Amino acid sequence: MGASLFSIGLTGLNAAQAGFSTTSHNISNAGTTGYSRQRIEQSTNPAMFTGAGFFGEGTKVDTVKRAYNTFLTSQVLAADTKFSEYDTFSTEISQVDNMLADPTVGLTPALQDFFGGIEEVAANPASVPARQSMLSTAESLVSRLHNLSDRIGEIRAGVEGQIKETVSQISTYAKNIAEVNNKITIAQQAGSAQPANDLLDTRDQLVKELNQLVRVSTSTDTDGSMSVFIGTGQPLVIGTTATRLEALPSIADQSRLAVNILTQNGGAITIPESLLGGGKLGGLLNMRAALDSTQNQLGLLAVGISTAFNAQHKLGQDLNGNLGTDFFSIPSIGVQRYTNATTAMPDVQYGDVSKLVGEDYRLTFTDTVGGYALTRVSDGRSVSAADVGLSITPAATSWVGDSFLIQPTRHAASNLGLTITDTRMIAAGAPITAAATASNLGTGSITAPVVSSTAGITGGALGTPSAPPKLTHAGGSLTGFPAGQSVTYTLLNSSPITLPSPVASVPYQSGMTIAVGGVSFSIAGALKDQDSFTLGPNAGGVSDSRNAVALGQLQTSKLMLSANGQPSATLQSVYSQLVSSVGNKAREVQVNRDAQESLVGQAYEAQQSLAGVNLDEEAANLIRYQQAYQASSKVMTIASKLFDEVLALGR
Repeated sequence: MGASLFSIGLTGLNAAQAGFSTTSHNISNAGTTGYSRQRIEQSTNPAMFTGAGFFGEGTKVDTVKRAYNTFLTSQVLAADTKFSEYDTFSTEISQVDNMLADPTVGLTPALQDFFGGIEEVAANPASVPARQSMLSTAESLVSRLHNLSDRIGEIRAGVEGQIKETVSQISTYAKNIAEVNNKITIAQQAGSAQPANDLLDTRDQLVKELNQLVRVSTSTDTDGSMSVFIGTGQPLVIGTTATRLEALPSIADQSRLAVNILTQNGGAITIPESLLGGGKLGGLLNMRAALDSTQNQLGLLAVGISTAFNAQHKLGQDLNGNLGTDFFSIPSIGVQRYTNATTAMPDVQYGDVSKLVGEDYRLTFTDTVGGYALTRVSDGRSVSAADVGLSITPAATSWVGDSFLIQPTRHAASNLGLTITDTRMIAAGAPITAAATASNLGTGSITAPVVSSTAGITGGALGTPSAPPKLTHAGGSLTGFPAGQSVTYTLLNSSPITLPSPVASVPYQSGMTIAVGGVSFSIAGALKDQDSFTLGPNAGGVSDSRNAVALGQLQTSKLMLSANGQPSATLQSVYSQLVSSVGNKAREVQVNRDAQESLVGQAYEAQQSLAGVNLDEEAANLIRYQQAYQASSKVMTIASKLFDEVLALGR
């Protein structure tokens, strides 16, 4: 009996000592990140049968387990990876939001100053200081577009650098997890499948940190190793094998990085961005997409300004008496190879600029004679070149499958330039004048002509100083229209009517608007027969500001973003939409980030309520194990005395 009591006391002593060690381990790691509270699992030793029944043989420690719940852990991972994604996206996009909306460095004040400079010229077209002010504000506008585009480029370079670094970190974490998998497998096999708790915590912490970089999912094998998958299920770690990842220049666009799996033979397999998400990498990829859209919209504005302004400026006349030239240098369209194409580069030009929407496109040749398909990069939808504001001339011969990336506005803001530096070349006046003949007997008057096209001016009848057109009233009609010119006239409150050329005369009605050879004007009043009006070149029209007024009107004219076949947005509204879009996205991401931060806190608290170390609880356990240790020691002391008494009986 003494020996049995001694054995029972010894088992209790060992169990209490194991409890002491485990509790001490918990206390010492209370501040260790990723540590899970451990506890001993005890069971009774098999009882000994006697004639009087079964007598207990004490206790044994079966294992040391960590407080761990798969469901709670997965909740923390899911919430944490979304928070990391939103946090990264919010930090980056706030830079763009603050820049675009800034009243000092944003584009709005530069646009307003530019059109203010045009108004000065319209008010005083012969003033050299006013013209110089207009050029200065134009230079400021171009410079502001360059600065905004360059700043976006700097942010983009930073994002690309972070993508490269993040992918490298992901690859390192994969290697570390595979190594810990190997250690866990060896340890648990050597320890009769007992859990290697501290190694398991180490691996869980590595997975948690990896999850902050990219969304992960896991599965545990029977040997204790864990397989890790990223994105939508791409394997990153399988047992003790880790996949190597590297960010390499994209085949489709060398200016951006793509995530690639490195194969054992040295090859690289690109993982589509759509298959990756969550974590810092997901936030960076979202930010890059936002930068694409922002830069495209800013370029759209640059193209809209340059094309509309150039078109109107060329309808005017400068101080030298010449027709206007391009005021801005229109940016070229970016075209680059999507694949290692052997086909010559297609010629891509702007068509109807009002139909541009700030998107990128992929052109793919479908036959050997230049047939192609055009798709939108953002959603893969097929589009017509004319419908998206482009004019495409393919190569005469082509290879089926060759494709090209077309970026109509991506780099337009940074490539916009000013072509005029001489104040005299500002075409503030109109090249055509109109006047009633001094001998007219009627009360008819003619308005200053508005030029809509120079096709009928340069080298045409309206541009011949020696024989300017003379419109004469006779028999209720106007005669004398230039031969070879179509005539469109509009009666008050009536629809326009176009008469084919040549035309001898048109019926006269007071208030009618006549358009001929790219020039339109109105005649009103009561006319007498032989009353006439002359149209001719605006010789020496230094004080004429008709074209400057027309240029100023571009500020409020709807020139962009066609809807139902008609432009629907002004230049300012295009920029306002950009600012609003970026601002709304920044606010949306910030709200999601704050909400996700709360969810992370709740999930973490739920997990820590199970797995975290409570020092008060551990202190109570120390007292409990101390008492158990003392009691077991007392049992062993009594057992020793009883055994001594038994020995004494035999002396």
